Amino acid sequence: MSLEEKMNQAKGVVKEGAGKLTSDKKTEVEGVVEKTVASAKDSLKDVKGSIDGAVEGIKNSFGK
Repeated sequence: MSLEEKMNQAKGVVKEGAGKLTSDKKTEVEGVVEKTVASAKDSLKDVKGSIDGAVEGIKNSFGK
């Protein structure tokens, strides 16, 4: 996970906690969304890396 995504995920956790603490549902939901988006972006980067690796493997097997 990149540093930026870790920071966004941490920001989401803090915002979610602040929303719970103050009973502010909007802030709590914003925090959950920020946390989830950061996690999803990281997962997509992992998938992209896996696909790139598979493509390279296929290219190498055909000698290109």
